[in-house]
Amino acid sequence: MSTELFNRLEQKVTSAVEALELLKMEAEELREENSRLKQEREDWERRLTELLGKFDEVDAGSR
Repeated sequence: MSTELFNRLEQKVTSAVEALELLKMEAEELREENSRLKQEREDWERRLTELLGKFDEVDAGSR
């Protein structure tokens, strides 16, 4: 194998490793964002459930 071919292969491997590292970092960021969004959704669901419960109390009190 010539030096030129070896250098090209080395460049491609280096580029692939860098791309994988970037993808790993992006995946981690997305996991963190997903976790944050899940928590936010749970908070909204809890608040909505509480509000609906208050409406039920008002409705039951007016009967």
